[in-house]
Amino acid sequence: MLRMDWLENQMHHCDTMAERLYRQFSYEYVGQSLAQWQQEFAAGQADGTWKSLIVTEGDQLLGGAALARDDLSSRPDLGPWLACVLVAPEARGQGLAERLIEGICNHARAMGNTSLYLHTHDKSDYYAKRGWSVLEPFEAWGKEQWLMSREL
Repeated sequence: MLRMDWLENQMHHCDTMAERLYRQFSYEYVGQSLAQWQQEFAAGQADGTWKSLIVTEGDQLLGGAALARDDLSSRPDLGPWLACVLVAPEARGQGLAERLIEGICNHARAMGNTSLYLHTHDKSDYYAKRGWSVLEPFEAWGKEQWLMSREL
């Protein structure tokens, strides 16, 4: 049975989620070791800098998404951010990413936020179909990126 929960309640999945993010988005972690990222990500569950919602089935981690205070160092004026959206390949096509994204949006709204931001290099169409708007293109990590926002 699928279960959505905050990662802070299931910290035994924290290192695995951090490692999957590190591998999927390796270009963002240049100069940071996996162990350093795992430590930062775990601390972010406690202090809210990387508040993550995960989906599991039994004890298997299927994916997650985070509400990040700061996810783009070149834009400290923006936030909070939808970040770290990742679903395991074997669990894709079931709408899990959309459920995770909506969970993060609902939480951000409940916290009094009126908008949320994200950056992506390859999923702008996916997010646009779900109510996100492109604010501007930019280049980072050697790739063209899209800065997007969504009114909550």
